[in-house]
Amino acid sequence: MILVYLIFFFLILRFTVTLFNFISNPKLTRSALQHDDLISVLVPARNEAFNILTLLQSVKVQNYRNFEVIILDDHSEDKTLEICRKFAESDNRFKVLEGEALEPGWLGKNFACFQLARAASGRYFLFLDADEIVADDLFSNAIHRMKVNKLQLLSLFTNQIMLTTGERLVVPLMHYLVLNLLPLRLVRLSKNPAFSAASGQFMMFESQNYREHQWHAMVKDRIVEDIEIMKLVKGFRFRGEALLANGLIFCRMYRNLSEALAGFSKNLLAGFNNSVLSMSAYVILIISGPFVIAYALNFQLLIFAIGLIILSRIMISLASAQNPWLNVLLHPLQMVMLLVIAVLSLQKYFTKTVTWKGRTIKT
Repeated sequence: MILVYLIFFFLILRFTVTLFNFISNPKLTRSALQHDDLISVLVPARNEAFNILTLLQSVKVQNYRNFEVIILDDHSEDKTLEICRKFAESDNRFKVLEGEALEPGWLGKNFACFQLARAASGRYFLFLDADEIVADDLFSNAIHRMKVNKLQLLSLFTNQIMLTTGERLVVPLMHYLVLNLLPLRLVRLSKNPAFSAASGQFMMFESQNYREHQWHAMVKDRIVEDIEIMKLVKGFRFRGEALLANGLIFCRMYRNLSEALAGFSKNLLAGFNNSVLSMSAYVILIISGPFVIAYALNFQLLIFAIGLIILSRIMISLASAQNPWLNVLLHPLQMVMLLVIAVLSLQKYFTKTVTWKGRTIKT
């Protein structure tokens, strides 16, 4: 019964966090005010020939005009460099760089972002991944948020595009983990760096602050650099905020189950601050909970627990613009995928190697 009570306490705590996030609605708000500050859109790209043209076209046609786009080709083994150069020929706001050789002690993306910032001249630095689509009003609303809340860093959790069953089994776990564990409003409202969240898919910095602190250089060897940067920003007593994208930017992170498993297992343990105990306890409690309650033969408690889980999935799905009934239906299989991801993450941690984009990362 002690274990049952522990599971229920954890379940109610997570439901409370989810309810807080749903009611507080932590989304990038839309404003009628227009801004025209120069934005440097910075895109690290390695083997992105399949994705990057869609991003570049979406940036070019959106309604914010005062921007520069700098793409850094990070030694791609496909036609990324060729595609980007050809696109840049049609618009002088787009510039393509070839990345320098990876220096010892750096991870590839972090070094690419560091190089991009050196070449940028905007009032704001906006780091985007190559597999995204930008919607109208994103830039102006993001700048407005930066100014209104006097932020040095704004990060957005993008709306996710999922086309295959494998993606639907894994990708929703990103929003599920964030909105089920962290009151997102506290990223800005609390000065405690423990309340930190961020997504490398959208990281907007006030450029002077970035130049002074070189945030990517400070996390040059960190796999989950986005969260680590947010912790540092708050640790230096600057203001950071993480929000849901509210339909202003979209991303298709992965294209099949194997890609999704590889990507999530690269980041999961790091998201728990590389604490094997914390991640293991979380996964065990969240997956075993209903089975332990059912074993205790308390039907009323089991129905209550299932109800909280279903309500949580509905609220998180609605907040993140996903199909709530599909996520409820797939929840058991998604939990199986979470267990698989955790096992893969532990395997990579203990063997101290992660392979990503053709590079082997020593962790």
